[in-house]
Amino acid sequence: MSSKKRVCIIGAGMAGLTALKNTLEHDLAAVAYERHTAVGGTWIYMERKAGESEEDVHSSMYQGLHTNLPKELMGFPDYDFDTNIEESFISSELVLEYLQNYAEHFKLTPHIKLEHEIIRVRPRNEGWEVIVHDLKSDKYFVEFFDFVLVCNGHFTTPMYPATEGLDSYQGQRLHSHLYRTPDIFKGHNVLVIGGGPSGIDIVHHIHQHAEHVYFSHHLETEPRTDFMPNVTQKTDIQRFTADGAIFKDESSASFSFVIFCTGYKYTFPFLSVDCGLNVDVNWVHPLYKHCLNINKPSMAMIGLPHQICPAQLFDLQVRFVLAYFAGRKELPSRADMLAEMETDMQERWASGVSKRVAHKMGVKQFDYYEDLAVTAGITKLKPVIGKMMKACSKKYIFELDTYRQKRFKVVDDENFVQIV
Repeated sequence: MSSKKRVCIIGAGMAGLTALKNTLEHDLAAVAYERHTAVGGTWIYMERKAGESEEDVHSSMYQGLHTNLPKELMGFPDYDFDTNIEESFISSELVLEYLQNYAEHFKLTPHIKLEHEIIRVRPRNEGWEVIVHDLKSDKYFVEFFDFVLVCNGHFTTPMYPATEGLDSYQGQRLHSHLYRTPDIFKGHNVLVIGGGPSGIDIVHHIHQHAEHVYFSHHLETEPRTDFMPNVTQKTDIQRFTADGAIFKDESSASFSFVIFCTGYKYTFPFLSVDCGLNVDVNWVHPLYKHCLNINKPSMAMIGLPHQICPAQLFDLQVRFVLAYFAGRKELPSRADMLAEMETDMQERWASGVSKRVAHKMGVKQFDYYEDLAVTAGITKLKPVIGKMMKACSKKYIFELDTYRQKRFKVVDDENFVQIV
């Protein structure tokens, strides 16, 4: 038996893969459990099968999706995309291929158990008892670990708004989680709810097929949609009717489809109540710096923050918690970690942040990256990442029709150039 400390990694998507790679580099033993047949997480395209619930469909990937960040920002800090790919805003298939190549390059495959679902994680003595279901053999077994990294993603369980009259609406409805192709909307009036990147991109996807698209959002700045003449922007919905909706500006519209681009719930059904974490709407707590379980600091949640640079954040969070797991850094006291979390969250609540988006970073992300690196004494993100993120910010709102044509090139750790 190896004397190395053991780490259980839940999920082998983008977060799980970098968790596995960095854990092995810290001379810890690690196993990544993935319930699906391949690595890649949400970047794997999946159709909904007959009889499956929404939550059974792990991926939200739809046909024709291209990244809304350039590939120069989409990769991990120590592994670049293929330089033969000329485009910066690439297809989901290329991102999936990159993740598969990453796993192969760092020899991660022997440490990944595909078609293995985590059923229960609970604390036991100083470590963790993990019950695993081998889906191929339909057998259950128990493993014990010193640490747990939860990397199960948060694009699986749809969130819907509680809007008056929704039950009386007679048309068809679906969440963006299950949107796959635009052709089903041919000849229909469609309402799209939600002004995030997915909502705006789906409006762009379906407008050439639908008869008319109503786009309901509460963005402070209206997205530019003049190049889509059959798209009408609307305020939030006041209430649904049998064949449409009345909006908060008292206007109304009729439509036969509603697409809810209204986000996802953070869910961890495999965590026992004695793991010491609570989920209040979408606020997961108590966490030190949005990732380390304060009540049980041998567990960390990777990837909760949003409006971030995903691969870079995942890698940085993993390296942050591993500094403590591997014993290179000593954690503050529980009281100090709780006090810091309380100060952070009070500032967030005071600025209008709700529990639904409690882990949103946005413009704060760069301070967050710096804080993680400085606190744990680990390598910081390259300055070029922040510069390029700021240059690409909000382009999907103002330049939806053209921004994906741009191409970027990283010159060095500090600088980049726009080629096209």
